[in-house]
Parts: sequence; C-alpha cells; structure tokens
Amino acid sequence: MIEFLLNPETWAALATLTVLEIVLGIDNLVFLAITSARLPPHQQASARRIGLFMALFLRIALLSTLTFIAALTTPIVTISGFALSWRDVVLGLGGLYLVYKGVIEIHESVEGGHGPGAKPRPPATYFSVISTIMILDLVFSLDSIITAVGMTDNLPVMIIAIVIAIATMMFAANGVSGFINRHPTVKMLALAFLLLVGTALIADAAHFHIPREYLYFAIAFSIGVESLNLMAKAREARRAAAEAGAFQNAGDGPGPA
Repeated sequence: MIEFLLNPETWAALATLTVLEIVLGIDNLVFLAITSARLPPHQQASARRIGLFMALFLRIALLSTLTFIAALTTPIVTISGFALSWRDVVLGLGGLYLVYKGVIEIHESVEGGHGPGAKPRPPATYFSVISTIMILDLVFSLDSIITAVGMTDNLPVMIIAIVIAIATMMFAANGVSGFINRHPTVKMLALAFLLLVGTALIADAAHFHIPREYLYFAIAFSIGVESLNLMAKAREARRAAAEAGAFQNAGDGPGPA
C-alpha cells in the first residue's frame, strides 16, 4: 500500500485520468441541466444527484469488467472492409440519441406550445429523467473509460479518478443548471453543443475521428461570443435602470410654489 501511494506514476495517472473525466463531464453537465429542467423545480436537484450517483456505480461496474471493455474494440463483423465493434455501435447509437434529443429540445424551445392548436409537451417523469441521466453518462464515459484502460491497468486509480469526477459534477450541477435555465440563449447554445458532440460520436463510430481540439475551440469561441452578448445585455439593463431611476427622481421633485 505504501509503495502504491509513493509511486509517482500512480499520482500522474490519477491526475491525468481525473482531469480527463472532468473535462469530458462538462458535456454531460450541459445535458444534465437541460434534461432535469423538465421536472418541477423542487425535484430537479435531487434528480441530478440521484442520476449521477447511480451513474457512478455504472462506471465502476464497467471498470470492474476490464476484459469486457477491452473486447469492445474487437471487430464483431466486417462489412465491405469496415470493421464494426461494439464500441462503434454504442458510440453511434449514443450520437444519434444526442442529435435526436438536441433537435427535439430546440424545436420545443423555438416552436413548441406557441402556435395555434399546438399541443403542450407532456412533462417528464422523475424516473425517466434519472434514467436518461444514467444512460447518457454511460455513453459519455465509455470512450474515456476505454482510454483509461489503455493508459493504466491500475483499477483503484481509475475508480478514484471517476469518484472525484462525479463528485465535482455533483458540486457544479446546480450552478450550471441554474445559469442555463436563466438564460434562454445559453440554453440554445448548449443544445447546439449537444448536436456537435452527437455528430462527433457518430463520426467516431464511422472511424472518422474529429480531433477534439476542433470541438473545444468551437465551443470556447461560441462561449466567448455569448459571454460578450450577456455582458452587453447586463450593461443595457443597468443603463435602463439608471435612466428609470433618474426619471422617477425628477418626477418626485418639488412642485410649483
């Protein structure tokens, strides 16, 4: 045990895997916020916590079956020179699911329930939201878990990294969810990120790898533009409030003698 704790490679692997899990978990937080927003406000926080807590056990269960995870990259069938593995199937289905959910949510935000004769969207159930959080976390974590298995064969290190990443997501979930729900344009941008990530997963399943640096740059650039937009709106709101206050003070001035 002492040698395990004093080994520099152990700490390096733990730090690398923890950062990897947290960075990949950002996409999950965005979807978490959008999914839980369909519940009543008093249920949203607990649904996020329970969903992430159950997702933690799913990830540990995957890590505990290392031979199964390693076999996911083994071709199960070859079609016209294309070697299809279970990893490709999972990533492809997960990407299609993200694209579907993103399109449905965008349509609901733009047109749902506003047109004449439009039917209101049925509310989500508590169980369905928790199940969606668990399934999506599994999809997002699959690629990182396979990468972790390729980086180290130290199961305790991988489990500790995942526990830290999930704990970080639980801590940040409420803040991220509240911010997204307060700003409709940020929610629309988050939905666009889901489409982007879903497309990248489908491309990975087709063995066409999109460098993640491209995705991160696109997301960072979009966030930068939206941040400027939010600052401009906040400055305009402060100016309008100041003008309204000045107008009210002038109206409350002394009347004619």
